[in-house]
Amino acid sequence: MPRSFNQKLKILYLMKFLQEKTDREHPVSVKDIIRTMEAYGISVERKTVYDDIETLRTFGMKIGSRRGKPAGFYLEERTFELPELKFLMDAVQSSKFITEKQSAALVRKLEDLASVHEAKKLKSQVFLMPGIKTLNEEIYTNIETIYDAISANRQISFRYYQWTLSRELKPKRGGERYRVSPGKLLWNNDNYYLMGLDESSGIVKHYRVDKMMDVAVEEEKRSGESVFRDFDMGRFSAETFGMFDGKETILKIRFSNELVGVVLDRFGKKAVLQRSDDTHFFLQTHIRVSGQFFGWLTGLGPGAEIVSPEKVRKEYKSFLTKILKTYKS
Repeated sequence: MPRSFNQKLKILYLMKFLQEKTDREHPVSVKDIIRTMEAYGISVERKTVYDDIETLRTFGMKIGSRRGKPAGFYLEERTFELPELKFLMDAVQSSKFITEKQSAALVRKLEDLASVHEAKKLKSQVFLMPGIKTLNEEIYTNIETIYDAISANRQISFRYYQWTLSRELKPKRGGERYRVSPGKLLWNNDNYYLMGLDESSGIVKHYRVDKMMDVAVEEEKRSGESVFRDFDMGRFSAETFGMFDGKETILKIRFSNELVGVVLDRFGKKAVLQRSDDTHFFLQTHIRVSGQFFGWLTGLGPGAEIVSPEKVRKEYKSFLTKILKTYKS
């Protein structure tokens, strides 16, 4: 590459050098910068280095300087701080809806946002059991297609899969394509879901994005505009309990006081709690009653009791009775 052209790239190479090699603990001297520029075939004087650093500061880069040892210049502020990158990396590593290969690629990209020195500190300590990640390589394409459809106000179609005992994904409905008006994407219980209006039933449903394949944008416009506009996503997420269907019912439940944190984690800090006695409190809220809900309640043991309605109380008792029958010798 001609030397004159390299000279034009000088300030860009300087920016790259500061981003990749420096942080508060690892500044670089003017001599370091000059040697790096020479490696790119660029001749530079000390005064020019100072001028270029001031230009980058004017551009908006937060470049600090140190007088002590080690002395020099360093990138003082980045788009993401080290703890923020660590959080994002752990989230990527623990996400079940992307493949191991995709996770590794995303982690490498996040490492590039830090200096080479800080990147060494970012090695994730998240441990995942083997096989916890999805095998569906279409997840990125699915998300992009869904967003394209929402932006264009179009319906989508796809095939939906489920696991078999042979550990293979098998299409539901014999491979028949689902037709849905997409509403929103949401992350719940470490999985990624599409909330949309099922065109065949007119009911809002949810679908695991990693179990969707062959997603396509259709010509027909989305239905249910008013549904999406007024939809309470927070309530929908809380009531479905991990994306399991059930009939919505107003329940009154009595909890032991030590479970208040569990209840607020599940229903949110705005949940209305009422004192029952010195050791118990009541919660009354809308809940989609299902086996998944009963399973969650069972995990709380005797510290949780359905008070009303009596019909659901009896359904829960029957649920527990069936479980006990399984263990009768």
